[in-house]
Amino acid sequence: MDFNHFDDRGNAVMVDVSAKQPTLRIAVAEAVVLLSSELLSAIEAGGVAKGDVLGVARLAGIMAAKKTPDLIPLSHPLALHSVAIDFTPDAATGRIALQCTVRAFERTGVEMEAMTGAAIAALTIYDMCKGSDKSIAIGEIRLLYKEGGKSGVYRREEGQ
Repeated sequence: MDFNHFDDRGNAVMVDVSAKQPTLRIAVAEAVVLLSSELLSAIEAGGVAKGDVLGVARLAGIMAAKKTPDLIPLSHPLALHSVAIDFTPDAATGRIALQCTVRAFERTGVEMEAMTGAAIAALTIYDMCKGSDKSIAIGEIRLLYKEGGKSGVYRREEGQ
């Protein structure tokens, strides 16, 4: 396996993408928050003491995606053109699946921005609800889709 974040002496380096041509880059990442059905109902009804849980989580995820190079040491600062966070609550299972979609016309991919946005949105849900239920869990954080650049399109297959 070839790791391009190391030079020939084994030192960590930022990959030089200056010779690459900018292309439209899109990435979609998902995070899953597991909580009680009662708490999920309270979130949907706006009955959580700290306020609009999903609205705040959406803003936190967007802000986090924009701050990715401040958090991930070797990621490139990118001009993001769009960051969207969408929630799919399932009352029967007490599960909130959230997706972060990032778009940019850049020289390198936006997967880390999408995954960072999803992770921080999930953590924000936990933070805003932990006073009601400390058993909340954050499940899988994973890349679902990416396109752009020389590696082309990646789509996670079910069960992958």
